[in-house]
Amino acid sequence: MNYFSSNFKLGILGGGQLGKMLLYNTRKFDIYTCVLEASNAAPCKIACDEFHLGDLLDYDAVYNFGKQVDVLTIEIENVNIDALADLEKEGIKVYPSSKTLRTIQNKAKQKLFYIDHNLPTAPFSRFAYLSEIKEALKHGGLKLPFVWKAAQFGYDGQGVKIVKTIEDLEGLPKGECIAEELVPFKNELAVIVARRASGEVKSYPVVEMEFHPEANQVEYVICPARISEAVAKKAQEVALNISKAYNHVGLLAVEMFQTQNDEILINEVAPRPHNSGHQSIEASYTSQFEQHLRAILDLPLGKTDSKVGGVMVNLVGAEGYTGNVVYENIAEIMKMDGVTPHIYGKKQTRPFRKMGHVTIVNQDLNEARKIAEQVKGLIKVISE
Repeated sequence: MNYFSSNFKLGILGGGQLGKMLLYNTRKFDIYTCVLEASNAAPCKIACDEFHLGDLLDYDAVYNFGKQVDVLTIEIENVNIDALADLEKEGIKVYPSSKTLRTIQNKAKQKLFYIDHNLPTAPFSRFAYLSEIKEALKHGGLKLPFVWKAAQFGYDGQGVKIVKTIEDLEGLPKGECIAEELVPFKNELAVIVARRASGEVKSYPVVEMEFHPEANQVEYVICPARISEAVAKKAQEVALNISKAYNHVGLLAVEMFQTQNDEILINEVAPRPHNSGHQSIEASYTSQFEQHLRAILDLPLGKTDSKVGGVMVNLVGAEGYTGNVVYENIAEIMKMDGVTPHIYGKKQTRPFRKMGHVTIVNQDLNEARKIAEQVKGLIKVISE
């Protein structure tokens, strides 16, 4: 099929920053794009060929949108799966598949999938209601501390909480959830795997993630991870095994824990471009966004090696500021060598909202990490 400068239409469900960065590459290749999103203020609106307003969880909105495109992909998992399944039956190519999304959308199903496929993950219990956790604690079926995760609709640190006392359960959503054993880990790692329909597979170098202690959001992504070759090899193997188990097409970002004794445990996966791959735009031969396109269109995959060491810093809304966004001191960081800001196009800031990221590239990874700290200290996402 001819994708370039042709009548071919690529549909993207979701209009956020991941879609916007995907659209940089569809423009590079002159691929016609249609985006479905519920908000007129979506970052994607300025960069796609057609912008459709609609609720991603509404069957009719997703089905009717999907009927107008040749290949359908996502930039967010929370979409109507039944509509995708019906579109697949009618010959629309949907990547990732509805089957994969159905499993990944629900954290309990996702965990059971790992158990069924002998993939390493932290021990957990599944509960239909929050009240059942209290019962299990009372009767000794569950011990504190543990990690509570909502089964559906968690993202960016939402829907996850470390429970140390029974009081920590107060105010949490009442529905289906899992209680996961708290893993004493050394590192949080991630590997992005790309797989195309005809079977070619490539993975990116292992990255290391440093988290913000309060917001439970990634603060720094460091590529390559500062780990031994043996651990890196193990992480790559686990990621490739998951991609194969899902029979996945597109990008699969696999987040993992490196335990104290260097075992690798899967935390969770995202079947799309991911925060842990943003540094690839500047640091890799092929960015994760271009690779996702190559994979879903069944084109040869690009080279995944890094050209230089890369560190990514998330730009999130500062606490105490809500309203029209201002990027304070952005000119100061732009004076620094190897520093590139990416602004997502969200006009309104609020505490901890993802507003952009900054990539720092340097031949010396430790130097890049030092500069990242300076960038973090300088730039502030505030409001007017």
